[in-house]
Amino acid sequence: MPAGIEVLSLRDIGFEQEIEENGLTLAENSKIKADAIYHWLLDNGHCTLDGVFADDTGLEIDALGGEPGVYTARWYRMENGTECLQDAVLQVKGEMEIFAANRAKALRELSGKTNRGAQFKTVITLIRIAKNETVQVEGIVRGQIATEEYGQGGFGYDPIFIPEGYDKTFGELPAELKNSISHRARAMEALVKIL
Repeated sequence: MPAGIEVLSLRDIGFEQEIEENGLTLAENSKIKADAIYHWLLDNGHCTLDGVFADDTGLEIDALGGEPGVYTARWYRMENGTECLQDAVLQVKGEMEIFAANRAKALRELSGKTNRGAQFKTVITLIRIAKNETVQVEGIVRGQIATEEYGQGGFGYDPIFIPEGYDKTFGELPAELKNSISHRARAMEALVKIL
């Protein structure tokens, strides 16, 4: 962030609510989260803050019509656009198992497909309290889905996503490099430009 801008976390302001992310797009979920925090701030006397921002991020696979998209984190539970509760799904517990189940589903869904293009996308919603204005920015990194997992770094889909201009997955690239070229980094750069 530029000098003079202090960022407070949800923990810093005492926000402990769960926010139901029921939007149909990354932009909608980002706005739902920012709106929830904004209204909580107003209700709890934090009107002196200049603004609030929240993000939502997803993987969009070209050959799958943009899936998993808004369902990126829980895609392993999705079947034909709805959540299913199969016995196998119920066995998945913990973040690392969820990540692995999501990656396995992506590789299964792309089996035999030649179009492996994909993109990670982050949408940030900024609500400027004093200006009563809402702005959204996004960051995208294009790439390909690998045919198998490579690397132990990162999280989520990183071991199967090869960013454009590289021959290694996010899971293989050094964290510092990955973080500098990522969709989140690009979204944050866009946010900083409007602050």
